[in-house]
Amino acid sequence: MAERGRVIVIGAGIIGAAIARSLVRGGSDVVVLDRGPSAGGTSSSGEGNLLVSDKGPGSELELMQRSLELWREIGPQLRDELPSGFPGLELEYKGGLVVATTEQGAQGLREFAAQQRTAGVLAEEVGEEQVRQLEPDLTRNYTSAVYYPQDAQVQPVIATESLLASARSGGAQVHQGVEVLGAVTSGSRITGVRTSNGDFLGDAVVVAAGPWSGQLAAKLGASLPVKPRRGTVMVTTRMPQRIQHKVYDADYVGAVGSGAADLQVSSVVESTAAGTVLIGSSRERRGFDDRIEARVLAALAAKALLLFPFLSDVAVMRAYGGFRPFMPDHLPVIGADPRVPGLWHATGHEGAGIGLSLATAEILTRELLETPGENPFRVDRPSLQPYLEEAA
Repeated sequence: MAERGRVIVIGAGIIGAAIARSLVRGGSDVVVLDRGPSAGGTSSSGEGNLLVSDKGPGSELELMQRSLELWREIGPQLRDELPSGFPGLELEYKGGLVVATTEQGAQGLREFAAQQRTAGVLAEEVGEEQVRQLEPDLTRNYTSAVYYPQDAQVQPVIATESLLASARSGGAQVHQGVEVLGAVTSGSRITGVRTSNGDFLGDAVVVAAGPWSGQLAAKLGASLPVKPRRGTVMVTTRMPQRIQHKVYDADYVGAVGSGAADLQVSSVVESTAAGTVLIGSSRERRGFDDRIEARVLAALAAKALLLFPFLSDVAVMRAYGGFRPFMPDHLPVIGADPRVPGLWHATGHEGAGIGLSLATAEILTRELLETPGENPFRVDRPSLQPYLEEAA
């Protein structure tokens, strides 16, 4: 599609919001549909991570590096586009500290950081004195630590609402409480969607519904092997800030890259602007079962205490969870679906969707409105082909 026609975006989370804003700025007429409220799914249940520290060299890291550039630019843009008094993004370049607690973990962390440096990531192995300066309350029982100054964080709900508000100011329509039931077609081409609120017609339909994208794609005539991967986070009561960065153990990278369905827990600990401490993270594929389970909370707490023993005296205020959109080859799907003309995808970012949203929107907008270029996130890429056949 090289025309600025009407685009229907399904999903009002941060991916859909970023795409809507980008397309509006490119001259498209945009309609956003969601069966729930904006930022009501995965975008509201994450920590707002913008991380390079957990990504090895390759296309996903490059996508994040581009996104970080765009995150630096977008704050001033949104201040100009939105009404006075609209909340800021709470974009904080707090940096990340990755810690190994075993000799084997230390070796793996050093090797991983060395690979990242070849791809332009700032990854500095730090000694005891600098670790104490960065995190005075970190356990002494660690074997290696690497500091990532490029890691950042944004408030995900505010970011989503800001992007949507910007899209609205440019003319986008946002319809909430609308469930997509199926496709409107003309021959083999999709020309819109049937919904609980009538038909919406357009020149292109973009599925950006996070872990629900597989179900939606099936309704629109395409198989897509995106699955929900459950995560749980604990929140402590407010306290004086004693954790300065995003701190996680080196096991986290392995958990992110694993395709295992059973429970995996690694320690990710950080303070918030409100004075609480967030303790994650778990990963488990169990469908859309949204129960908060004691076994998961106990595992999270035990891991966190290995990094920050003082947390044993801090009360937990609440816990929350959400579903990450998991893809079996660990790459998002961004672009046109060659099986169904007019259908596009932007999903499968798992836990990195907040950070990757802006560059995802940039790619999709370029492919929709201009001449498509090389895209490693295409739905028909070789690494995804076997799973597409299984999902069909």
